[in-house]
Amino acid sequence: MNFDWKEIFTVGMVLFAVIDIVGTIPIIVDLRNKLGHINSERASLVSGLIMITFLFVGEGILKFMGVDVKSFAVAGSIVLFFLALEMILGISIYKDEEPKTASIIPIAFPLIAGAGTMTTLLSLRSEYQSINIVIAILINIVIVYIVLKLSGKIEKMLGKTGLGVVRKVFGVILLAIAVKLFAANVKALFV
Repeated sequence: MNFDWKEIFTVGMVLFAVIDIVGTIPIIVDLRNKLGHINSERASLVSGLIMITFLFVGEGILKFMGVDVKSFAVAGSIVLFFLALEMILGISIYKDEEPKTASIIPIAFPLIAGAGTMTTLLSLRSEYQSINIVIAILINIVIVYIVLKLSGKIEKMLGKTGLGVVRKVFGVILLAIAVKLFAANVKALFV
């Protein structure tokens, strides 16, 4: 075990950028307004478990199912694409039969622990020590929990207009991330 603060910081910053919890605040607020409650503890715990599990067994699971990492990333980019369209156009694509909560789907997966995050974890595993990645995941989950818990206060602080602007801006950013993830991985599917 090679515990290294520099690695933890580097991996933590990469995961923070990929998870983009600040950018998902408009989605979280919308889901909370539609459903009334988001269980911050459950969403954080489940997303952390998904990430840590995928770090150690993800590639094996994908191989067992006959899915390569590139195909997984393309599928994830399509989900992100539709979430971005919801944000930009103000439409509702995601529908569930009388949902009680959005804590697991779509918050824990795919917003926090989505294909982009999982693909990043597999890439990080080849460069950094697993213990440092796990610590970075846990730090990010604490940040996710705080943002989920404070989403109501953030909404009040920004107001309806401010939230609308942030939602559209981050929708475009999320759309760009989806396109980049798609473009970076789709070529490998046809080779």
